[in-house]
Amino acid sequence: MFAYYFNLALRSFRRDKALTALMVLAIALGIGACMTTLTVFHVLSGDPIPTKSDRLFYVQLDPAEMMGYTPGEEPSAQVTRYDAEALLREKRGLRQAMMTGGNVSVTPERDGLPPFLGTARYTSADFFPMFETPMQYGQGWSANEDEAHARVAVISKSLNERVFGGGNSVGKQLRLDQADFTVVGVIDEWRPTPRFYDMYSDQYGQLEDVFLPFSTSRDLKMSRSGSMDCWGDSGGDATTINAPCVWIQYWVELESAGKAGEYRDYLVNYSDQQRAAGRYKRPTNVRLRNAMELLEFNRVVPRDVVMQLWLGFGFLLVCLVNTVGLLLAKFLRRGSEIGVRRALGASRKAIFAQCLVEAGTVGLAGGILGLVLSLLGLWGVRQQPASYAELAHLNLGMLLLTFVLAVVASVLAGLLPAWRAMQVTPAIQLKSQ
Repeated sequence: MFAYYFNLALRSFRRDKALTALMVLAIALGIGACMTTLTVFHVLSGDPIPTKSDRLFYVQLDPAEMMGYTPGEEPSAQVTRYDAEALLREKRGLRQAMMTGGNVSVTPERDGLPPFLGTARYTSADFFPMFETPMQYGQGWSANEDEAHARVAVISKSLNERVFGGGNSVGKQLRLDQADFTVVGVIDEWRPTPRFYDMYSDQYGQLEDVFLPFSTSRDLKMSRSGSMDCWGDSGGDATTINAPCVWIQYWVELESAGKAGEYRDYLVNYSDQQRAAGRYKRPTNVRLRNAMELLEFNRVVPRDVVMQLWLGFGFLLVCLVNTVGLLLAKFLRRGSEIGVRRALGASRKAIFAQCLVEAGTVGLAGGILGLVLSLLGLWGVRQQPASYAELAHLNLGMLLLTFVLAVVASVLAGLLPAWRAMQVTPAIQLKSQ
């Protein structure tokens, strides 16, 4: 029966080409606008590490002085170097990593390639297994190399291609800030979106070029980047271990999400000890958020993207209202035809089903055209200067959603016209002929 109704819908399209074109265009415009904004929102709001986002926790403490203190306020967004190294030594989690961003001068040995500035991440050994960084060659360094302040480096695939031509560069020397480092690993294609492990830099930027042991970066006094908040006297160098400055991100991986309460108690006890020792002045105030909770708290999706999403759905609603009117006009104009079918024995249910199949067919055609418009819209997004623009691509899931949304929307738009059409009284229609 569905095939029969579908065939009737195609015949109806050929009879009312102009009206059908208007309906298809209305659906397509709404779907195109909605799917463009929805795809961008989906890309920016997804889970960047779904396999363990509920077990990765970001640590916040409150080591600042009492000046400006407000009870109940959010603690410092980052931790001091002293606290980060203390927590790292105690190893109360399955894995733990301290980190900050930076910049290094890269001096290639390749002929014709001048020195250039690259982005860096100074971190500890657990960074790589904790965040499941895929390795093209080699592996990350070990905790022993952290303690030995070893001059080892893990580099990105793009830097490996630029400096070493893309081959296996493990064991080769790389000159960074006038110091030689041994490459121990090359990270394969990896771009968590957003870049959740550092919420205080470009959240949708490219992966850093090079990863170095934090201890080594401090020995060589490499430049750092990112936010820093200090109070009191830092003695001229805000990155020393005793400087009263928060500038380090600290992450811990727990065996299960249920261990969060136990680890939070540990942080409370640690804060109490630091206050008893005179380092902390404020009342104990800690936060322990998992990856997705941290993203939600920081509202990583830009406000303009959220606004565009609502505008896209609003535009789709306007298009559906117009489609309702067009379908209503089309179905009621065929009142005599419907009356004859009713007189020949067609039930109201059959008329209702026929009209809904026709509306769904309009939606399918609108979905095809809407997909084209969505691709054009996403191409336009990628031309914008925003850092997230290049991420705007339609994946298979969103492609399927385009057609589902188009058909469902058109069927919903056809409910009222179909209901009105099935109310047609055969006797009245036959008398009018």
